[in-house]
Amino acid sequence: MMKTGKIRFTAFLLSFIMLFSLAACKSSQAESQTKSQPDTTSQKQDETEKQEEPEQTKNDKAQSKSLVVYFSATGTTKGVAEKIASLTGADTYEIKAAKEYTSADLDWNDSNSRSTTEQNDSSARPEIGSEKISLDGYDTIYIGYPIWWGEEPRIMDTFVESYNFEGKTMIPFCTSGGSGIGRSGKNLESLSKSGTWLEGKRFGGSVSESEIQNWIDGLK
Repeated sequence: MMKTGKIRFTAFLLSFIMLFSLAACKSSQAESQTKSQPDTTSQKQDETEKQEEPEQTKNDKAQSKSLVVYFSATGTTKGVAEKIASLTGADTYEIKAAKEYTSADLDWNDSNSRSTTEQNDSSARPEIGSEKISLDGYDTIYIGYPIWWGEEPRIMDTFVESYNFEGKTMIPFCTSGGSGIGRSGKNLESLSKSGTWLEGKRFGGSVSESEIQNWIDGLK
């Protein structure tokens, strides 16, 4: 009887151990499956972000791209042009004369100086020495120059007659010691025969960035 009881107890103990091991195994498998299941919430968020990225890209591409074109014989207009470019994030393009202007060329007291002769001849078209630029992709073009004898330098006429500004907003600006922008902006608009031209603005060489920013804000 004692042996029989020991055998039964041993069988019971073995059964209990097997059941406990089986339960532990199932629990471990369930935990493993839970860990291996993908995080659907995180996945959905990632998919949503991926769907939104193209829209953001479209918005970036839709932003207007600007260009500041300028002619500067003494560096004054260049200084203002660089301030405009810095404030707007625009690219710049300098119109350089094939034959640079000397101090003697710019002597307004000399009736025979080069600049005087050119300004007295509305058909004069000084040659541009800088390489041509593609205007593709630019929506807004700031176009700057000094005022010579109340008008734009004739080299500016050469420039506007050499390009097509269709679909672009043209914004003239000039520099001078006292003269206003006069009819120079209208002259350029008439000669270009393309683009939407806004009213121009005259600046002194020492104009501050805040003054220029106020002008740019007013254009909007």
